[in-house]
Amino acid sequence: MIPDDIGVVAIGRNEGRRLAECLASVKSITENVVYVDSGSTDGSVALAKRLGAHVVELNLAQPFTAARARNEGFAAIKELWPCTRFVQFVDGDCVLVQGWMHVALAFIEQHKDVAIVCGRRRERHPTASVYNQLLDMEWNTPVGETYACGGDALVRVGAFETVGGFRPWVVAGEEPELCVRLRQLGWKIWRLDAEMTRHDAAMTRLGQWWVRSVRTGYGCAQISRIHRASGLPIWRRAIASAVVWGGLVPAIVGLGALIHPVVLCCAAIYPIQACRIAIRHGINSPGSGLYAIFTVTAKFAQLLGIAKFYWRSWRGQTVQLIEYKV
Repeated sequence: MIPDDIGVVAIGRNEGRRLAECLASVKSITENVVYVDSGSTDGSVALAKRLGAHVVELNLAQPFTAARARNEGFAAIKELWPCTRFVQFVDGDCVLVQGWMHVALAFIEQHKDVAIVCGRRRERHPTASVYNQLLDMEWNTPVGETYACGGDALVRVGAFETVGGFRPWVVAGEEPELCVRLRQLGWKIWRLDAEMTRHDAAMTRLGQWWVRSVRTGYGCAQISRIHRASGLPIWRRAIASAVVWGGLVPAIVGLGALIHPVVLCCAAIYPIQACRIAIRHGINSPGSGLYAIFTVTAKFAQLLGIAKFYWRSWRGQTVQLIEYKV
């Protein structure tokens, strides 16, 4: 067991068996566990209570976001265990790897300027589908000091409170957005070369992957707008890439083809770009070609997400959750 001043916040929505495995993995190391449910209809609330977690059910009258769920879980942790110094956030479709907390705590205790420490997230079933395989490659990020973390991370309570936690209206990418504000105050974010969580995407359909990519574009646009005047620009390059590859290039090729059909040959720039990405990723790495193809294709979905954000903003519409696990 870890010290009593450590808490865990798990969030979920209709995770079923995966939630049971998630809570079992965290309850094995601490009793200070809060589960935040976002309107599940599969009995997740009753399941979490049976497993001994304190349950917070989000108010259905307000839009769901992971950011809002984590904030409310954090608030519950502080109310139940006021002396908590560190909080481990974990998604309900993840299992916390045994030994991770000891490694993470040892590091963050020794490095007083580190606000967040995270490790390696892996897919539990990377060969179950091409989409799971893509996510497993996406999780394989460099270790050391970094600019952002993901949804699973160990957070220093004092630093988290200083910046006011997550922005609850951010639809996607709320973790990098939080990290921007922390880094502005001089805090560091660190990724360790240690197994942290096992993620079960259960992504089997192209439509799920497409909606997730739309969600990514939406989140990039939203966060970039929040920090447009920041000294730490975020997602501007990703947005520019989506606009160029998902909109500008097709427009140029399409309009040029109206003048002369030979301009259609310029569409060959897409397979060329895919080859460049595969080479950069490691041409001999397993799945590099697949990764490159989907990276290029994702630009179209991301552009759609960017356009959706600005359209909703222009019309003054409220935040809407973009779910891909349906």
